[in-house]
Amino acid sequence: MGKINGIYAASMSIINNDLTLDVTKTIQHAEMIIDQGCHGAAIFGSTGQAQLISITEKIKLFNQLSTSKYKDKYIIGTGLNSLSETINLMSVARSLNFKNFLIMPPAFYKYDDDNVINFYTKIIEAHPECEIVLYNFEKLCGYKFSVECVQELVKRFPEQIVGVKDSSYNLFENLEIDNFSILPGSETKLLKGLELGCSGIITATCNVTSALARKVYDDFLEKKEQTVNQKLCDVRNIFEKYNLISGLHAYYSKNDDIYKNILPPLSILNSKEEKELINNLEKLNFSTKTAMVA
Repeated sequence: MGKINGIYAASMSIINNDLTLDVTKTIQHAEMIIDQGCHGAAIFGSTGQAQLISITEKIKLFNQLSTSKYKDKYIIGTGLNSLSETINLMSVARSLNFKNFLIMPPAFYKYDDDNVINFYTKIIEAHPECEIVLYNFEKLCGYKFSVECVQELVKRFPEQIVGVKDSSYNLFENLEIDNFSILPGSETKLLKGLELGCSGIITATCNVTSALARKVYDDFLEKKEQTVNQKLCDVRNIFEKYNLISGLHAYYSKNDDIYKNILPPLSILNSKEEKELINNLEKLNFSTKTAMVA
């Protein structure tokens, strides 16, 4: 894949009534959001409930995903704290010819930049042919990448460390590395990021904003007037009032009940929150009618 440019969604996982992963519908969902405007999708990121889904189910999905018409457009999230399990899951993905990964440092424990560099070094020693997008999200893992840490990782592994998803927003305005993808984690940072030289975005809400985000991106490249950026940001801000996973599942459940299923301890929005979400989106003339699984 090399440098990653464009609009990427942190794709959702579709859960059956018995709380197992619906592999087919999860892949259909990812294909749908690409059809609607995304350049690609991250599979099993935080939005995809990666930490809550079993390795067995992930492997089943990888096997079927390898036959997807958009196979080359996916970035695989490991969603694991264990170094050995991360390496093993990557081995499965590599056997199916996936090589692009979104990897967050482990959660819970406290550590510094040197420890993080060691963590990624071990991964790359096991899979030197992989291409890794670092996942910078202190809110989830407790660690925030420094500019210096990213620079050192790229210096040591220029072929393997190809980008960063910046959901802590301390990097996208301060990091400059040649041939390296910087992708903020919010639509509200898309236009500013592009102006600063960022490559695009990877976000949860691109599950619903793919067409709007793609237009902002394309209009920027074509030096056209920005006509939908404010609406894009307004939609993102509405979803940010809630847990993003809960809000996205509530949004899609208006057209397909299977989206009501979500893995504990997460839960879908309550009826009051759902009504508020939908009403606020409708005030922006942003409808759920097109949110149908392909």
